[in-house]
Amino acid sequence: MICFVTGGTGFLGSHLVRRLAGEGHDVRVLKRSTSRTDLLSDVTDSVAWIPGDLFDPVALRTGMDGAGAVFHAAAFVGFNGKRSHNALYRINVDGTRHTLNAALEMDVPRFVHVSSISALGRSLTPGDCKDENASWSDTGIFTGYAHSKYLAELEVHRAVAEGLQAVMVNPSLIMGPGRSGENTTQLVEQVRAGKLPFYPPGSTNVVDVDDVVSGIMAARSRGAAGERYILGGHNLTWKNLIDTLADALGVDPPGLSISPRLLMAVATVSEAIGWLLRYQPLITRESARISTSTSCFDNTRAKAELGFSPRPFEETAGRIANALS
Repeated sequence: MICFVTGGTGFLGSHLVRRLAGEGHDVRVLKRSTSRTDLLSDVTDSVAWIPGDLFDPVALRTGMDGAGAVFHAAAFVGFNGKRSHNALYRINVDGTRHTLNAALEMDVPRFVHVSSISALGRSLTPGDCKDENASWSDTGIFTGYAHSKYLAELEVHRAVAEGLQAVMVNPSLIMGPGRSGENTTQLVEQVRAGKLPFYPPGSTNVVDVDDVVSGIMAARSRGAAGERYILGGHNLTWKNLIDTLADALGVDPPGLSISPRLLMAVATVSEAIGWLLRYQPLITRESARISTSTSCFDNTRAKAELGFSPRPFEETAGRIANALS
């Protein structure tokens, strides 16, 4: 089958492309002129590169011509407040709209949109576990990224109403071997180097990148059009998550917890210094709000309908440690 992938040079996308190529599919990958291809160095000769971006209709039509499935994994992840606002909405919302419109025009038989658990909104209490029926609401702690992914899902629903066979998947915090300094690899490297002095007080849901890829593949073949599936692994406190990483890496975990108020103060100072020196701050007020909040997500539906089976986080941590050794 011909498969067209957007975001294929990124963390999740590269794992997806490698899986598709390994299964013998004819893989086409949308590639911007600035995209790095190092994460696909082992399969670069097995894919067809389509020069262009989400706003290049010719590139999109070329990639989708004759394709049996489109996997839309391209996204911008930014937690830097107003400085990342325009890019978030342009790429995540407008870019998704352009990609969906091209898929409708090219009569693509199957479209998988990679969304996020953030599009479901935030949990308000430890017992408030979100499932696929969650409705977006302004809890006061959502981020621009979350809002952009929510709006992107509305675009998918619009395309489904116009006849596109599209399904959505909502991964949680994805972890696995990746590019140094990016995504969750940055957190791992901070733990390994002993540069993470404290635990955030909140909780999150974490999932292995290869399990997300399996969920995406299952959604293409078995997911219901217009529906979404939470590809979440395990609901963990940040302390449990970081302790598990530290154990796998053979280092001491942080010994301190930090209060939400103090973490917000640290983030405010970090943002100010980053603005003055023109570099990405280690923590922002948006990321501080996320790390101090409670997140709980229910993957029951994905397990029942897609056969989704996330591995223990201890196994994921071990895979990451082995990749770094």
